[in-house]
Amino acid sequence: MRFSLLSAALVAALVGYGSTIALVLSAAAALGASPDQTASWVFTICIAKAAGSALLSYRQRIPMVLAWSTPGAALIAATSGITMAEAVGAFVLSGLLVALTGLLRPLGRAVAMIPDGIASGMLAGVLLPFCLKGGASLQSLPMLVLPMVAVFLLVRLKNPALAVLAALVFGLGLAFVTGATTLPALSLPLPTMEFVAPAFRIDVLVGLGLPLYLVTMASQNLPGFATLRAAGYEPPVNAALTTTGVLSAIAGLFCAHPISMAAITAAICLGDDVHPDRNERWKVGLAYAAAWVALGLLSPVILPLLSALPPALMVALVALALLGPLMGALTAAYHAVQTRFAATITLVTTASGMAAFGIGAAFWGLVAGLVVHAMEQAAKRAKRQV
Repeated sequence: MRFSLLSAALVAALVGYGSTIALVLSAAAALGASPDQTASWVFTICIAKAAGSALLSYRQRIPMVLAWSTPGAALIAATSGITMAEAVGAFVLSGLLVALTGLLRPLGRAVAMIPDGIASGMLAGVLLPFCLKGGASLQSLPMLVLPMVAVFLLVRLKNPALAVLAALVFGLGLAFVTGATTLPALSLPLPTMEFVAPAFRIDVLVGLGLPLYLVTMASQNLPGFATLRAAGYEPPVNAALTTTGVLSAIAGLFCAHPISMAAITAAICLGDDVHPDRNERWKVGLAYAAAWVALGLLSPVILPLLSALPPALMVALVALALLGPLMGALTAAYHAVQTRFAATITLVTTASGMAAFGIGAAFWGLVAGLVVHAMEQAAKRAKRQV
């Protein structure tokens, strides 16, 4: 296998892992996950991504790499009052809905009918509160957070994809060098997968499972397919959705949130520099899978290091990691003039954190945006008929 395939796969995996692992840990903490459940979450999702990337790339003969749902992790991290078993039920539902979208065309058409601006407004509303917390972390721990932010900004000028990873490595080193934290006892036992029987609570399924499905589809799978098309490949949409959905539902039983198509990390694996023969470029998916297996096996060392970091530093890392997705969501939310007001209603309702009938703000933000959009469309039709 060419060295360029291996290096591209390794960089893509490290960027995907390092840039948002702090967010995954925040999601696990929000659910009150035990250390064993958190370890199972990270290991299982690494293996699920590896299995899906290898299977799809080998069968379809095009480079297909998977990611965990970053906005999905943010959505989970924003929840409260949900047990791990109830979250597992939502994870399984979300995965099954993705699989059904690949199998049933009417469901795919129904999702496609949601205006992009409103879906993006919901995503922006989920991400915004996390980005705003970055300022508070800077105020509480300036000697660590400010240099880390400076590294992020400087690296971003050269390579935006590596900026968060560079900030993570620098922040980790600075925390230990300055004595802000101490090196934990490290060992490398084989990771384990902890099964959690799902609990299906209606309000959690509606308030977390359904929005988790929607943000994964709108902000991960669709851009992932677009990235493949931009590179000259025709993505096998149905096969990809069915595969990632089934794997997500299975992985959910072991505490992992959904996986999806990759976009930013996929771009690293699709260029001519990866392999000059585009018909051979699919092999990067196998190397990418191997890299994620290695990261999963190393998680017993990586997770204690990250858990030892000061909480404010982790909050800042999450804020930095979500700036790019927030920028993309805001751009998409306000791109179409006809849905801008509805997107704004969706954004503010979601970001408010309001809950009603035990159902979280992301669902109500989507409902509010769709209602406002329907009212505006009805008013326009009535005006044309006058």
